[in-house]
Amino acid sequence: MNDRPLDLDAVQAFVRIAELGSFTRAAEAMRTTQAAVSLKLKRLEDRLGWRLLERTPRYVQLSARGAAFLDHARELLEAHDRALAEVAGARQRLTIGISDHVAGPELPALIARMNAQDPQLLIEIRIGSSGELLQCFDRREFDTVIVRLHAGRSDGELLAEERFGWFAAPAWQHRAGEPLPICTLAEPCGVRVMAGQLLDAARVPWTEIFVGGGVAAVAAAVMAGLGVAALAPRMLPFGAMDVGSRLGLPELPRLPVLLHSRVKDGRPRAALAALSAAFRGAVRA
Repeated sequence: MNDRPLDLDAVQAFVRIAELGSFTRAAEAMRTTQAAVSLKLKRLEDRLGWRLLERTPRYVQLSARGAAFLDHARELLEAHDRALAEVAGARQRLTIGISDHVAGPELPALIARMNAQDPQLLIEIRIGSSGELLQCFDRREFDTVIVRLHAGRSDGELLAEERFGWFAAPAWQHRAGEPLPICTLAEPCGVRVMAGQLLDAARVPWTEIFVGGGVAAVAAAVMAGLGVAALAPRMLPFGAMDVGSRLGLPELPRLPVLLHSRVKDGRPRAALAALSAAFRGAVRA
């Protein structure tokens, strides 16, 4: 029997690959290279004498042994974190602001991913408009904000670029001769401003038919058949239709999502890296 203790870095690499389904995303979450993650996994597999993952150029999948080992690996990492937290004392806090146009239906899974990364970290998340969140960040009310591109700023780390479209309910029809009914977020909202400017430039008559206090409210108005909204596909329930081409509406650009953060190291940075990597995966999916 091999009595050598397991390498915790290698165990963490295995868990990240299994959770994110990608060596690349695992490397992003751990703030290292794909080659380093691959080496850690090989070291763990050699130590255990099992193949934990089946990988091809197109997918990564747990082996039977890997699936059985995953829960034990998580328990090992959690025990390690609890031990460190008890020695360190009080919990560290990480405050995050996320734009309402960014925080989609996968937010619960992303929060779970952060908690799995560091169960002892106190996470505080608030949702708002990009402009308001950036102002709060500049006043040091947040450690980190994840927002859409904001006019007049060129700072921030690019997380992803996301496609937008003009969405309506499946049965919705535009009445000929009437202005295009638009469902929007309340001011201030950069997507709202952009959509209006593009429609004006294309000389498409339009009118606001619904103003929501959040993306969920706007999506509900769209699915209720009130009108059209400029939204990312992942923000809408299944069945919403992109009607831009059919109505001859101007093409919407891919909009960047940016991370602004003062967190540079330590446990909060590791949790934030896990969130960023998982978010990139959610947007690209």
